[in-house]
Amino acid sequence: MRDFDRRSGVTVTRLALGTGALGNLYTPVSDEQAHAAVDAAWRHGIRTFDTAPHYGLGLAERRLGAALRERPRAAYTLSTKVGRRLEPHDGGGDDLAHGFAVPATHRRVWDFSADGLRRTLEDSLTRLGTDHVDVALLHDPDDHGEQAFHEGYPALERLRAEGIVGAIGAGMNQTAMLTRFVRDTDVDVVLCAGRYTLLDQSALTDLLPEARRRGTAVLIGGPFNSGLLADPTTAATYDYRQAPPALLDRALRLKAAAERHGTTLRAAALAFCAAHPAVAAVLVGARSAAEVDDCVRQYHTPVPAGLWAELRESGLLPADAPVPGEEARP
Repeated sequence: MRDFDRRSGVTVTRLALGTGALGNLYTPVSDEQAHAAVDAAWRHGIRTFDTAPHYGLGLAERRLGAALRERPRAAYTLSTKVGRRLEPHDGGGDDLAHGFAVPATHRRVWDFSADGLRRTLEDSLTRLGTDHVDVALLHDPDDHGEQAFHEGYPALERLRAEGIVGAIGAGMNQTAMLTRFVRDTDVDVVLCAGRYTLLDQSALTDLLPEARRRGTAVLIGGPFNSGLLADPTTAATYDYRQAPPALLDRALRLKAAAERHGTTLRAAALAFCAAHPAVAAVLVGARSAAEVDDCVRQYHTPVPAGLWAELRESGLLPADAPVPGEEARP
């Protein structure tokens, strides 16, 4: 376990399970499959779990809560998100427009107000079957920055003071606003999805150096950029859309280099994300026990130093990106 090294006392395992897929991301997952995925994570020593109301209109939270219900609450770290409030909806249809294969029983309402965050968190606690979460993150406040900073963040501070949440922060797919949270507020942690990978090191410019200076923990989500770095084919996705040809070509070059050094692209992708000293944990998404098993196996697969040297020499990795066994520049 790694401590956030803040007053919250929250700790995380270096590998964490993200639960978007357990909310039926793109295709259905059965309750049994979802439960088995969480069981597999637990069996491998993963004790950090991230979820959100957005994932399947609450389905991921309900499934995660059910799978963890018999586990000792003090034995794991639970993270969820606020900012998308769920309201009942009886118009029928499904939620595939938002990426989830579930009935459209609710609709999402952007709400970073103090009252909205408290109501959203209370609903999450009910779905999760717990009286507190260890981490609460403002979820994708990209277009709601004013409200998120002036209403949502202070509300999270109050919830932290009340002990309803342990650590607070924000989770986004960009680095600029996350860097602002790190610089201008007292967040404990930020979740950066897809912006620190073998294909995109934009977090290296602003977020990671600032987090390191401030002692703010960073969780890295999307280490495979939604699929392209897991299995680079013409059908692969990058940031949840069909991968552009130029990025597919780059991923294939990365894969070929990894195989020349006797390892895998997935192993290299996870090792790279975990290597920066500001990174507390890497979140992997999985929809089955087999996928969890594979992620853990890849995480522990050795990545020779020669691969990193080749990637730098070929221009596939910037020289200032820290790699395993190498200290990042301050």
